[in-house]
Amino acid sequence: MSETIRVFAGDCTTTFEGSRSRTQRGRVVVVVKPDRTVLVHDADGYQPVSWLTRPDSLTVETDRSGFGLIARADEQVLRVRSHETSGWAEYPATEAGVPVGSHPQTGEPLVRVGGAVVGLDTETRYGLPAGATVIDETCDDCGLPKISAECGAVFELCVDRACESLDDAVRDRFDGEWTCPDCGSPLSIIRRGGRLLAGCSAYPDCETAFSIPAGVVVDDCDCGLPVFETARGRRCLDGTCAQFE
Repeated sequence: MSETIRVFAGDCTTTFEGSRSRTQRGRVVVVVKPDRTVLVHDADGYQPVSWLTRPDSLTVETDRSGFGLIARADEQVLRVRSHETSGWAEYPATEAGVPVGSHPQTGEPLVRVGGAVVGLDTETRYGLPAGATVIDETCDDCGLPKISAECGAVFELCVDRACESLDDAVRDRFDGEWTCPDCGSPLSIIRRGGRLLAGCSAYPDCETAFSIPAGVVVDDCDCGLPVFETARGRRCLDGTCAQFE
């Protein structure tokens, strides 16, 4: 969902009290971001002449005579007071990311931002598994972009977990595939505490469980568990295995 950026322009006096105390006057543009960060820009260069990042409090006043802002963070205070106002406005703003297509129902652009695919016009947000990439394919069932995720094997799935679940795909492929090194029971694919695990099927009598890393199974460890090829190199499913210390 988009938030708003507020923009104020005019002949202003800017006063900063704190680690870089100074007073300046000029025709500037003041940008107030959704997180309350205040940036004061003049005509020179790309860096603001004054700023305060994520202040604890922000007061903005506007009337026919102009505008004024006071931002405070601990002992730092940024004040902007207009003498002559060119204008002010409010504009919708969203996170900016890499374009990955459009939503098949709403038509809104979809972009990847960090660990999610988000829509620019609504609250649409699809969380991505660790290490997943968005591929140049769409889901046959819903039309959303597909992702490639490594979790024991390479899985290509819909970005919408409600359409295609990585948990289900890993479970179909690896449930019961490995053996508990402590009691010999099959390891089941489960989700617990927000993590995908290979946990002993004899639980609660046996509480052995291993977090499944982002990577592909490439070999068998001497301990009997699988070896994964990950971004950081090879490792056993058991992250404490002496074979890979």
